[in-house]
Amino acid sequence: MRRAGFVTNLPAYLYSRPAHLRPAQNTQQDKSMEKFEVNILGCGCAIPTSRHRPSSQIVNIREKLSMIDCGEGTQMQMRNQRLHFMNLRNIFISHLHGDHCFGLMGLISTLGMLGRTAKLHVYAPACYEGLFGQQLAFFCQGMDYEVVFHPVDTTRYQTIYDDRSMSVSTLPLDHRVPCCGFLFREKPTLPHIRRDMIDFYNIPFCEIGNIKNGADWTLPDGTVIPNSRLTRPAEPARSYAYCSDTAYKPDLQPYLEGVTLLYHEATFGEDRAKRAEETRHSTARQAALMAKACHAGQLLIGHYSAHYQDESILLNEARQVFPNTLAAMEGMTLKL
Repeated sequence: MRRAGFVTNLPAYLYSRPAHLRPAQNTQQDKSMEKFEVNILGCGCAIPTSRHRPSSQIVNIREKLSMIDCGEGTQMQMRNQRLHFMNLRNIFISHLHGDHCFGLMGLISTLGMLGRTAKLHVYAPACYEGLFGQQLAFFCQGMDYEVVFHPVDTTRYQTIYDDRSMSVSTLPLDHRVPCCGFLFREKPTLPHIRRDMIDFYNIPFCEIGNIKNGADWTLPDGTVIPNSRLTRPAEPARSYAYCSDTAYKPDLQPYLEGVTLLYHEATFGEDRAKRAEETRHSTARQAALMAKACHAGQLLIGHYSAHYQDESILLNEARQVFPNTLAAMEGMTLKL
């Protein structure tokens, strides 16, 4: 199973952190693969700290940027990571707690001041639609682009976005307010052409498209060359799941089965399991149990409580159950 790798474009202050909380260089990624990256803008909890920013991530699939959640300061984090504002197509809001959405209106306003003209699509819990319209009318008058609101039913699994390269589906979560996660799936790509076989059988260039789409090749003497001899299988389609905020929810497993990278909140450790249950959050161990149950390629934990000054406590707890676990940090970019 493919696992996420890393690139390091971290702010300087992060290099002072322990090595196990810093990403390592990934030198083995297939350069022929289309881009599928996750940028961590914020991985803190509701109470602001000097260590972490409120929740927000950017998913980059083939240069199409989608934002998941938009806490305070998100647009500054985008600038810090040199992410292009105008490439942002969709914003997905998991729920209406402030640490996940208080940066939304500011970002929408900034996009207007930057001269955006392309539509921006916002997917958020249906209960936000009325207030969203009022906020937009009050704070973002006279913009030259359209913001399209898509009400989301957080109680069921459904595909809410689909194009030629990817789909996004909701993941019903268990929190104190209506809340859902998001599952990003890359569309399968066509097989690779074996150039040596194309040359050997003198297949004209105009037939390459048909062969990539599964056609065999017939020689002048009637011999049929099977497509499997002319192509190599494409890389498996990759996927990314975002599960925050939520109590431990084992019935997510079928939706997450075999996911390449799973982001699962780990607000607390087992030392505060009772508090996690009361607030409908998860412990690091529970996040790891979910990753193990769904056979995830890799687990990324985040949404750390301000109670913890050292995330290695949570990381080590998760790794006892699911060794291939990483701790999210602002500035981290993960390549799937």
